[in-house]
Amino acid sequence: MSRKETISNLFLQKREAPAPSNATKPDTDRVRSGAIGAMGASLKEMAESARHATDLQKQLEEANSILEIEPSHVEPSKIADRITIDVDAAFDELVDSIRENGQQVPVLLRPLPDKDGRYQIAYGRRRLRAAEKLGIKVRAIVKKLSDYEVIVAQSRENLDRQDLSFIERAFFAKNMEDLGIERSVVISALGMDKADVSRLISVAKKVPEDLIKIIGSAPKAGRKRWLELLEQLEKPDMLSAAEDFLLRDELSKLDSDQRFSKLMTRLRVLGKARNEGSEDSAAKAWRSQDNLFSVTMNRKPRQLDVSFKSDKSNEFGDWLSNNLERLLSEFKQSNINTGD
Repeated sequence: MSRKETISNLFLQKREAPAPSNATKPDTDRVRSGAIGAMGASLKEMAESARHATDLQKQLEEANSILEIEPSHVEPSKIADRITIDVDAAFDELVDSIRENGQQVPVLLRPLPDKDGRYQIAYGRRRLRAAEKLGIKVRAIVKKLSDYEVIVAQSRENLDRQDLSFIERAFFAKNMEDLGIERSVVISALGMDKADVSRLISVAKKVPEDLIKIIGSAPKAGRKRWLELLEQLEKPDMLSAAEDFLLRDELSKLDSDQRFSKLMTRLRVLGKARNEGSEDSAAKAWRSQDNLFSVTMNRKPRQLDVSFKSDKSNEFGDWLSNNLERLLSEFKQSNINTGD
């Protein structure tokens, strides 16, 4: 199939065949008239298709016209710049806006030279997803672009709209570098200096991608908060604790920023408990045989908190204070005897 035919098939819908006549005619007449009618309709459609294909080809070459493309004919960019999550209020708003007002801003596509009738998106991936969700064609500008031009166009659109979060920029930079794109091109695409790009890539390399897919883009979280998250995740068993926490059902209903905040709060609490010694693992309790005294001890790395509960707590506290020197001496002597 030629390129013009393929393009024509993309944009033209076949007309419905005319309804058959109710009049009863001999079978031979019906077959003859049907064949002639079908041939005439076919020739007419072919002529129309050829004219439309020529027009569409001219539009592609001029690359100034806005076309309507089936989302299923558009392939994703090689470099992901968005983090797709199940709960995305901003995306839902975009879908509602396009449903009510139509797609106001076209996406940018480039034709794939080795795949007739197929395209690759340069920018506008969310609008493409929205059109796909709504079951409509996506309005697009189609231009012949080099790989470099696709990268720059994708980056510039995001920078102009200022809607990529810190972690999305970080993974966008990392994804470009992973594909072997030179650092100078990455710097140009992001419009940042060398040091900032290096910091972005460094963060992206340290944050597990599986965790990012659960958290999402977290638009309100900047570099400082992501570095704090990394610091927490580097502690023993914190990564598995974070993954388990994020898989809770109640968190799936929150937006990305809320999930990030909840996770940070959880990791801070866990980190503090581990530094100080959690109550469950470190607390010890003792009760006298006559049940008149109960003692609770909470151990920390360099501290021991002891609490007494009894009607005679004050008297026992005075006695303990008066005997601390002797008790400490006995403790030291026991360490000498045991070799500790």
